[in-house]
Amino acid sequence: MLDYSFDISHKNEKIKIICGVDEAGRGPLAGPVVAAACILPDGLIIEGLDDSKKLTEKKREKIFDVIIEKALDYSIASASVEEIEEINILNASMLAMKRAIDGLKMKPDLALIDGNTSRGFTVETKTVVHGDAISQSIAAASILAKVTRDRLCYEYDKEYPEYGFAKHKGYGTKLHTDAIKQYGITPIHRPSFLVKLFKND
Repeated sequence: MLDYSFDISHKNEKIKIICGVDEAGRGPLAGPVVAAACILPDGLIIEGLDDSKKLTEKKREKIFDVIIEKALDYSIASASVEEIEEINILNASMLAMKRAIDGLKMKPDLALIDGNTSRGFTVETKTVVHGDAISQSIAAASILAKVTRDRLCYEYDKEYPEYGFAKHKGYGTKLHTDAIKQYGITPIHRPSFLVKLFKND
């Protein structure tokens, strides 16, 4: 379980408000990339908080509600399939993260960004590789983003029931790729990802 020690170690006279930022959905074949920014109060311990990928869906949902209740501020944003296709997935991820930060009511003095890339932001940033396993606020952002995107996939499952979005969440599983081969692509699929997937067919 993560505590607040990593985040608070970055605070000083100039840096008083820190947000963690992460995204969900860079790898799937369909749907937007979703990002979240989260500012947590100093000293807060959220039981079970960890990298969203290490948690079960049930635990993520439970912790999601705690984060929403306890956070000083949070913001969730996305970049659309059309934007992913136009500017590529890395740039779309940066755009979604920027939108999440810009959506905060509190302006952070520092944004801790999960990963090793930071560009296009209007606040000071620090990249943290595997940050969702190190930083409490990044881990919280990862859960906000992941749960939000998974909920979108449940909606997609209702709209396109033959594709199995509730099971694979848009990732390139056999169930998903077989459905694409049988039924074709939908408006929520990322064509550039499918070109790579089926280039040897």
